[in-house]
Amino acid sequence: MKKSTFPRGIGTLLILSLLLSGCGMQSIPTALNQVEAAWSEVLNQYKRRSDLIPNLVNIVKGYAAHEKETLQAVVEARAKATQTQVPTSQLTPEALNKFSQAQAGLGSALARLMVVVERYPDLKANENFRDLQVQLEGTENRITVARFRFIESIKGFNNLVTVPPSSWYNSLFLKYEKKPQFSVDNEAEIKQAPVVEF
Repeated sequence: MKKSTFPRGIGTLLILSLLLSGCGMQSIPTALNQVEAAWSEVLNQYKRRSDLIPNLVNIVKGYAAHEKETLQAVVEARAKATQTQVPTSQLTPEALNKFSQAQAGLGSALARLMVVVERYPDLKANENFRDLQVQLEGTENRITVARFRFIESIKGFNNLVTVPPSSWYNSLFLKYEKKPQFSVDNEAEIKQAPVVEF
């Protein structure tokens, strides 16, 4: 009989590496990186919205200075939203809930401001105001897309850490927990569509 020239150790190593490649050794950390990147994009878009608000408030103030209460509510909601930050390492249900509520408060204050704007045709005709309004609308769309991508990345990560065979590797070696899913339930409760009457 002719002996195989292929050493057993290398064959075992190849089979073991094939088994390990499908077990989550790479896919779970890769999915975690995706979650972190997606969350960073969510934060980036909310920051973009927050950065546009001072200019919007200043323009509205020039036309509707006596709407101090509404303008103050926007400024305060913006301050609260910018103070409520959730680093990727602290993505807990409570932290996400607090973040969502702060952002919803800002969205609600902006909606009330837009109702006030309806009473000022000169303001609505202002080119700078129209540009800011378009930028805010675009940012709201970007926020929606970023939240969707984050939700999808969380779903992918949670599947890897809870569904076999990758969950077996996770429970033996990595020990990652499921990540909480981002919900806009709180935003929906706080943010009611403004009623515009003509």
